[in-house]
Amino acid sequence: MNRAIDSARPGRGKAPKLFGWTVVLGLLFGLLGLGQPLEDVARTLRNNLHPTDASGDIVVVALDRQSVEKIGAMPWPRSTYARLIEQANARGAEEIYFDLVFAGRSTPAEDAALERALAEAGNVVIAANRQSARDDEDNLLLLPDEQFSEAARLGSINAYFNFQTAVWDLAFAHEIGGRKVPTFAASLAEVDGAADKTFPLDYSIRYDSIPVISSIDLIEGRVPEAAVRGKKLIVGITPMQLGDQVFIPGIGRRGGVFVQVIGAETLLRGIPTDLGWLPGLGIAVLLLGVACFHPKARYRFGALVIGVSALPALAFVLETRQHVFDIVPGLTALLVAGGVLIYRFFKARGFVNTLTDLPNLAALRADKEGKSKPLIAAKVHNYAEIASTLNAAGEKRLVEQIVARLALGRQNGFRLYQGDEGIFAWFVDGDIAISHHLEALHALFRTPVRINQQPYDIAISFGVEMGSGRSAASRLGSALVAADEAENEAIKWKYHDPARLASTPWKLSLLSQLDEAIEKGEVWIALQPKQDLRTKRIVAAEALARWTHPEKGPISPIEFIAAAESNNRISKLTHFVLDEACKAVTHLRRTDHDFAIAVNLSARMLTDHHLVGSVLSMLDRHDLPAAALTLELTETAALAGSGADIELLSQLRAIGINISIDDYGTGLSTLEYLKKVPASEIKIDQSFVRSMRENRSDLIMVQSTIALAHSLGRKVVAEGVEDRQVLEQLAMLDCDLAQGFAIGRPMTLEEMQHRLERKSTRRVA
Repeated sequence: MNRAIDSARPGRGKAPKLFGWTVVLGLLFGLLGLGQPLEDVARTLRNNLHPTDASGDIVVVALDRQSVEKIGAMPWPRSTYARLIEQANARGAEEIYFDLVFAGRSTPAEDAALERALAEAGNVVIAANRQSARDDEDNLLLLPDEQFSEAARLGSINAYFNFQTAVWDLAFAHEIGGRKVPTFAASLAEVDGAADKTFPLDYSIRYDSIPVISSIDLIEGRVPEAAVRGKKLIVGITPMQLGDQVFIPGIGRRGGVFVQVIGAETLLRGIPTDLGWLPGLGIAVLLLGVACFHPKARYRFGALVIGVSALPALAFVLETRQHVFDIVPGLTALLVAGGVLIYRFFKARGFVNTLTDLPNLAALRADKEGKSKPLIAAKVHNYAEIASTLNAAGEKRLVEQIVARLALGRQNGFRLYQGDEGIFAWFVDGDIAISHHLEALHALFRTPVRINQQPYDIAISFGVEMGSGRSAASRLGSALVAADEAENEAIKWKYHDPARLASTPWKLSLLSQLDEAIEKGEVWIALQPKQDLRTKRIVAAEALARWTHPEKGPISPIEFIAAAESNNRISKLTHFVLDEACKAVTHLRRTDHDFAIAVNLSARMLTDHHLVGSVLSMLDRHDLPAAALTLELTETAALAGSGADIELLSQLRAIGINISIDDYGTGLSTLEYLKKVPASEIKIDQSFVRSMRENRSDLIMVQSTIALAHSLGRKVVAEGVEDRQVLEQLAMLDCDLAQGFAIGRPMTLEEMQHRLERKSTRRVA
């Protein structure tokens, strides 16, 4: 064992403290019964692991729904119980127990019939109960009438209930009316015991193995003699509607009569003993001594593992031999000590940030599970500037607020690592939509953090390393470089994929390869559906450029579209996408003749005076109406446009083509300018849509945009809709269209065709 690991051992001062307060914690759990609910759950689980069948010698005669429907509502005439006694003894019952208190007189004839049946039978036990009064220490006696007490034996049905109305212990007998009265369970099992001395019930006895017959069947003579002869019968209420229900662990609420039967069946196997919680805590204390004071880490953690596994195993073995053994106080002490020691272990190895207790970058480098997963790094570029104005407590609050926002945006419990100077990182699963993930995260930082009532704007960007087989340290460096590049380029995030972009020749030849890829058919369009929120129909789709390289696989659209735009080579790609989109919508309109298509229009295309003619030519070639096409222009591009650009957009609008302002909300548009831009549609940026349920300011922005657009006679599209709740909320806000994963991911033309055909078939049906 190396020194770093062994250094996790508590120091001389820490070891006695850890040992002392964990032992005290265990004692408190035992003395105060704090862990009793967990103890009951653990005992129930153990009972389920070794189920046993009832002996079958004790039979429940159920006062069930069938009997009540035939005889009438309870209480029944006492002559009915007399007939039950006569029928039971006629079939050879050994004893008959009534889980009912015959208190209070009825009619003389009915009382006489029951008294006569009890006296003639000589084998009947009737119930007496003792309940503790709430207002004083006296006992409320529920005793049968004297005439019945003299004709039959008495049995106690008193029980101790927990918060669930479950009975875990029964007494052998109770002191009632100045005399010792055995409980039903002890009497059924023919076991004598001291008054108020209890024994634990064995709930491994299967509830459904207890024989049950209906009281009406017995009264009317339909029960076979074999079901009764030589048996001890116990008569009790079973329907929930009649009350007298208790909680049977592992089963649920059942008639209280079954508790007495399970208690008797427990005693028939032998008298169980309750060892309590002290032996378990004693074992835990011995192991805690090893865990806290041994110089070797393997022995310390080994002692904890042995204790946590041995206590449940020992409890299981003892309970199969009728010895109840409580383990929660001991386990609590072991688990708490284990948690503290593990924390100290990682902290001693330098895997924990001392300011926030988050795992640090050393822990990230040691994380072998993240080796094959994409790595995301977040960098707060003005962290040092903000931290320089704060004391240690203020810096901690700064980090806590940053971490809280990152944690809110993360999914599936990703583990967050913290470095120095505002660096954070985490691994993500390969199937996550990274772009949406980071867009949502970036949106959370639009609102400043507040420390001591002072607002601080957070300048954050993200870098992504997709996985290259390199060391975690190298991958983290690449992700941080990408985050710096994103900041320099004034974008929210950026990929850094060494496996794809490491070579300079690839970067230099990307544009020429893109031109060849278009001609070879490697570039294609994916269609992302748009849903009309009023009719719930898919009415349109956005055409998205995709490039599948024969060697490098899918090329990120961010990569090749940005390169084409920055080098003034976007025209060929745009015309290709327009043509493919027109071809696709012509095909789709055979299923839905009103279906429309949207295509992104680069800002650089607004200087192309041949654009209007080219678009008209395409519409004519594919025999499409102009209204079937929407050209999407980013808000930033629209705002930067000159008068000539507005004129070109007006010409497109004049021939019937729809113009959409994309990513609305990310620019600085004014109402006056929006009135000048000849747009028919406003598309709300996905960062606002994704955050509208958690961020009130984003909800107000979405709501006001919808109202503004409608006042100008324009439709509204919400993009980035990823769950049904947001979709329903947008419909309530009167949004027109929605687009996002909740409706459909980008798909091929064939997939879109199949989806429309299925929808069409459902409408016809």
